[in-house]
Amino acid sequence: MPRFPTALDAAMRLRPDQPVYCFRPGVLAADIRAFRAAFRGKTAYAVKTNGEPMVLAVLAAEGVDSFDVASPAEFDAVRAAAPGAELLYMHPVKAQSDIRLALESYGIRTLALDHEDEVAKILRVVRAMDIDPGEITLYVRLATKSEAAYELSKKFGAAPGHAAELAQRIDGIGFRVGLAFHVGSQVEDPDAYDQALAIAAAVRRRAGVPIAGLDIGGGFPARYGREPGRKAPLPPPTEALLDEIQREVVEFGFGDVPLIAEPGRVIVARAFSVIVRVLLKKGQRVYINDGVWGSLSDSWTGKIPLPVRLMPDPARRRRTGNPAKIEPFRVCGATCDSVDILSRPFYLPESVDTGDWIEIGHIGAYSLGLRTHFNGFYPDTFVEVDEAFDLETADGLAEPAVSAG
Repeated sequence: MPRFPTALDAAMRLRPDQPVYCFRPGVLAADIRAFRAAFRGKTAYAVKTNGEPMVLAVLAAEGVDSFDVASPAEFDAVRAAAPGAELLYMHPVKAQSDIRLALESYGIRTLALDHEDEVAKILRVVRAMDIDPGEITLYVRLATKSEAAYELSKKFGAAPGHAAELAQRIDGIGFRVGLAFHVGSQVEDPDAYDQALAIAAAVRRRAGVPIAGLDIGGGFPARYGREPGRKAPLPPPTEALLDEIQREVVEFGFGDVPLIAEPGRVIVARAFSVIVRVLLKKGQRVYINDGVWGSLSDSWTGKIPLPVRLMPDPARRRRTGNPAKIEPFRVCGATCDSVDILSRPFYLPESVDTGDWIEIGHIGAYSLGLRTHFNGFYPDTFVEVDEAFDLETADGLAEPAVSAG
C-alpha cells in the first residue's frame, strides 16, 4: 500500500481520477487503545462496522481478542486476522445451519437472541452435538428507546416482560443467561444508556435468575462535521461517556456482573477518509466520482454531517469565485440515476471547480461495507496516510475546513 504523510500529499502526487481511500493505522490503533483503557469490561469490536482485513489486522496487533460477529463471512474474517480470538455471535436472528457452524466449527459459546424460537434452534443444535448447555451463554436482547442517528430497537429486542420469560426459560434449560441491549448507532443522548440499564435491572428483578453477563452494545458516538452556524452539541468524549455508563452500571446493581461492549463507529470512523474528484461544477452543484452507492451512504440519510476539505488542483490557474468565501454546494454522485444526491450540502470555497479534489473525513464506519458495484462504479484504491484528518478550527468546532495549498 503506498504511504504518504498527508492526504494532500497523496492527492498531489497521484492526481487520482478515481476515489482513493486514505487508511490511518496509527489513528485506528490510538482509538482502540483509548477505548480499552477507559472500559473495564470486555471490548468486542463490531465487525459489521468495518471488516476490512487491514482493520482487523491492526486491532489484533493491538491485543483485541474479542469480536462481535454476525455471519459466517465475519467468522472467517476474524479467524484470518486473529486465529485465537473469541467470537461473540450477537445477531439476534440466525439460520440454524449458521448456529451449527458457529458452535461446531468456530467454537462459539456466546450468542444473542430475542425470541423463544431462537432458543429452540440453539437447543436443537446443542442436543445434536451433545454439548453441555452450561458451556453456553445466551444473551437476551432487550428492546430500548433512544435518540440516535440509527435506532435499532425497531427491528430487534424483547419487551421487558417477554425478556424476563426468556431469561427464565434459558436458565431452566441449563444455559447461562446474559442480558444485552443496543441503544443505536451514533447515540445523540447519553441518557439512553441510563434508560437501557433501568430496563435491564427491571428484567433481572422480574426474572429472578443468575445473570452471567451484561452487554451494553455500541452506539458510542464518533466526531463528525458540523454545518456552519449550527450550534448542535458535540458528542461527549468517549472516556467521559464510559465513566458515566460504568457509574450507572454500579448504581443499577450490575457492579458484580461481567461487562461487554461492542464499539464500532467510535473505533474506526477516524481511521479512513476518501479523496474524491470534482467531475463538474454546475452552479451550486458539484458532481463527484463517488456517492451514496459507494462510500457515502451515511451522508445520503442526512443523519451524519461528514467533514470535508477542498484540495484545489494547482494546475488550474484561472478561477472564478472567492476562495475565502465558504458556500453550501449540493453534491451529486457518480452514478447515472437521480437518487445519487447527498442529503446534506458540502460547505466549500466559492472557487471550487472541475478537476479539484475533496477529502471527505471520518468515513471509516460502514462506508466500505455498504459500497456497491452499481453502474460499474466501485471505489477500491487504498493508500496509507500518517496524519489524522483534523476537524479542529480556530474556535475548536468541527467545521469544514480548507487545506493549505
